[in-house]
Amino acid sequence: MPKPKKRGSNHQRGASGQPRSVQPFSDEDASIETMSHCSGFSDPASFTEDGPEIDEEATQEDLEYKLKGFIDLTLDKSAKTRQAALESLKNAFSSKILYEFIMERRMTLTDSIERCIKKGKSDEQCAAAGLACLLCVQMGSGIESEEIFKTLGPVLKKIVCDGTASIQARQACATCLGICCFIVTDDITELYSTMECLENIFTKAYQRDRDTNGVSSTHNTVLHISALLAWTLLLTICPMNEVKKKIEMHLHKLPSLLSCDDLNMRIAAGETLALLFELARETDADFFYEDMELLTEKLRALATDGNKHRAKVDKRKQRSVFRDVLRAVESNDFLRNVFELGPPVMLDAATLKTMKISRFERHLYNSAAFKARTKARSKCRDKRADVGEFF
Repeated sequence: MPKPKKRGSNHQRGASGQPRSVQPFSDEDASIETMSHCSGFSDPASFTEDGPEIDEEATQEDLEYKLKGFIDLTLDKSAKTRQAALESLKNAFSSKILYEFIMERRMTLTDSIERCIKKGKSDEQCAAAGLACLLCVQMGSGIESEEIFKTLGPVLKKIVCDGTASIQARQACATCLGICCFIVTDDITELYSTMECLENIFTKAYQRDRDTNGVSSTHNTVLHISALLAWTLLLTICPMNEVKKKIEMHLHKLPSLLSCDDLNMRIAAGETLALLFELARETDADFFYEDMELLTEKLRALATDGNKHRAKVDKRKQRSVFRDVLRAVESNDFLRNVFELGPPVMLDAATLKTMKISRFERHLYNSAAFKARTKARSKCRDKRADVGEFF
């Protein structure tokens, strides 16, 4: 029979008073927790070799005991210990839903994250920002989450706008700011304030091409990308009147980023353009973009890019993304022009009633349309596109 664990022997410091190394939360811990949710009748792995079922309550207590230790270590004097504890908490929060455990300790976690972002170095700030994201994801929207964001929001904004902070920390905080605001906030003023903070960052990328002093700002590109993507996420929850203002402000400037040397910036700009066109057509059925021909030409060039100086993986990824962006930008008129459908036909309820067809006819029509659509798409699809990164 295995010997019971002695919790008292797991001290966080040695006899000399020096901080001990933190045992990180591993995939093994996650698999044990996942295993506890499986039915013993369907999965033999839920039994030990001798046959008895795993004690779920004891396993949960063991996990919570370990997490409490990590939370305590986020206040340790050693920066390495704090960072290791933050990373272990990140791994745990991304592996299992721990709502009740987090709810009881949300203020302690919030204080620890705030302290690490304010006083920590680059790596510690990145880990703390990542943990803040997961904390909001675990909590979901609600009053408690709003309290967390009210505490962490100003700290995150300060780091994002601080030119002396490391680029990696600013990038992590920008992403965290966008995700947390998207999940948590119901305050429209806070939403606009967050978007303005992110806007002030990525709009500097517009001016880069006009710099004449020869100073390269390539190292800031990752920050601009994160700020742009976070801003784009928040744009999806904006009221329509604010969306119109943002479209007027950015739609003519974003195409300049399609010429950036950085692949991720080109992709981020393309995806943002696709969203802006979609929102513009939702707000105004007669939306018209003056430089559509020039934009589609640029997007088509990116969707068929064959430059030899670029890596094959980058080219495949770019072509795959920009084919979708091109379709999104052209979708309003492209399909109607290709199939010579003419202007959209507006039908009233009485006309639609007389046009009803039987269920069997509708099934045959849908099957034929699906087959034709699959054939048409397979010609444009890049079968070599790298999709492994999403798993």
